[in-house]
Amino acid sequence: MTKFVFVTGGVVSSLGKGIASASLAAILESRGLKVTLIKLDPYINVDPGTMSPFQHGEVFVTDDGAETDLDLGHYERFIETRMKQANNFTTGRIYQSVLEKERRGDYLGKTVQVIPHVTGEIQEFIKRGAGIGTADAVDVAICEVGGTVGDIESLPFLEAVRQLSLKLGPNNSAFVHLTYLPWIATAGELKTKPTQHTVQKLREIGIQPDALLCRAHHAVPDEEREKISLFTNVQEWGVISMWDVDTIYKVPRMLHEQGLDGLICDKLRLNTPPANLKRWDDLVREYEHPQGEVQIAMVGKYVELSDAYKSVNEALKHAGMQSHMRVKITHVDSETITDANAAEQLGQYHAILVPGGFGSRGVEGKISTARYAREHKVPYLGICLGMQVATIEYARHVAGLAGANSTEFDAHCQHPVIALITEWKDEDGSIKTRDENSDLGGTMRLGAQSSDVQAGTLAHSIYGSVVTERHRHRYEANVQYLDQLRKAGLVISALTQREHLTEIVELPQSMHPWYIGVQFHPEFKSTPWNGHPLFNAFVKAAIAHQKA
Repeated sequence: MTKFVFVTGGVVSSLGKGIASASLAAILESRGLKVTLIKLDPYINVDPGTMSPFQHGEVFVTDDGAETDLDLGHYERFIETRMKQANNFTTGRIYQSVLEKERRGDYLGKTVQVIPHVTGEIQEFIKRGAGIGTADAVDVAICEVGGTVGDIESLPFLEAVRQLSLKLGPNNSAFVHLTYLPWIATAGELKTKPTQHTVQKLREIGIQPDALLCRAHHAVPDEEREKISLFTNVQEWGVISMWDVDTIYKVPRMLHEQGLDGLICDKLRLNTPPANLKRWDDLVREYEHPQGEVQIAMVGKYVELSDAYKSVNEALKHAGMQSHMRVKITHVDSETITDANAAEQLGQYHAILVPGGFGSRGVEGKISTARYAREHKVPYLGICLGMQVATIEYARHVAGLAGANSTEFDAHCQHPVIALITEWKDEDGSIKTRDENSDLGGTMRLGAQSSDVQAGTLAHSIYGSVVTERHRHRYEANVQYLDQLRKAGLVISALTQREHLTEIVELPQSMHPWYIGVQFHPEFKSTPWNGHPLFNAFVKAAIAHQKA
């Protein structure tokens, strides 16, 4: 029978519920349990796909094409289970499902209400995410409830998990509450009152936490832990300190040493071998003892919020550890770069990465960046839009297609080398269509798709004969211009099999040591254990450029 752990948060947002949930999952997995994680988001958007990265950070894409919360990226980096659409749902998706049922008459004329219909639907979605009744059923499902306890928007989710816990019966569910202890510098005190109040809010709605994860700048002293235990009705060994660390990969060891996994296993009556965190210890050791440092510029348009590029940042760090190097990432605003100042802005870096993005803002700066990297033979990796700007730059300045652009930025450009493709074949074989009037949500090429890779290319040396990666984009390289670009020297090293859509472009190594653009998002498949072949090769190219 699947057991559940419900993780909630209080006092303030952005405390790290996703990291805490993923870390607990990693420890339980190291005990031999099959674990999955589910993220419940209380906002009304159906998914985060149409939200600005400034609002919500990056959108993480799963193999099955779900546009999900960035916490699912943490989940996949911490445990072996791969996430799916069922592992993330929102208030919007719940209400959409309830209203569709109401219109079909599924409720047989009843008055549709928050309780029991909305809360019941939430419980069904949770069970679906845990794989109950299928071959994918897990031993433990950890459900992270988004939002902050006390907010009106998360109340239906909290009520739903309370009801589900009751239905599951004793020893089949546990509650972990993440809270915050502010340090008042002028008084020299760590304050426990906000934690007392947030647990009081939880208990008012019928939830008694089994463990408290207390976020603070430093470890919480025993005296404060004893006080929190007294006022929250949580056993003292369940009041666990979570202090700031320099890498998220230290958190599993931190929680294990304070007994969180033992507490959960006792509560859920799980008899398992001891946790084995050796690979986490090895990972931290590698992180703390690099043999050198390489500097990489990430030229993007959402640089004010590092979460907008969370998976790319982590993939670069993973690749650095594979080469025993620390990767120092500098985020550069593409709006500040021009052809005239590119050398001044980018000259000190050992490699340049241009990540994905939408809209025309900052695009000319990205094109100037691609030109600088090409002309000065600096290793270049373009991801999604980064591949498209490299294609536009090459068309303009090498292929002689003056005025080349994407129809996303200039609908009437002279040479639309990047354009809207209206039809493509999805992973399951179905034909998908779109046009300029299609909804923004769900009309992109999404999820894992495979392509053949041309032998003798840089891409082939990295991937082999087939590349399978996740996609999230609406515009593609225009098939009508591929022959002209090839004649000018651009190598199209991977194409989709049916539509001949461009997946990878590169420069021959006789022209440039390492210059590649990919239409997909390789960062979503990088892990701390193996990195990712493309990022590993990119960082190695940066190291070679540094030595040269």
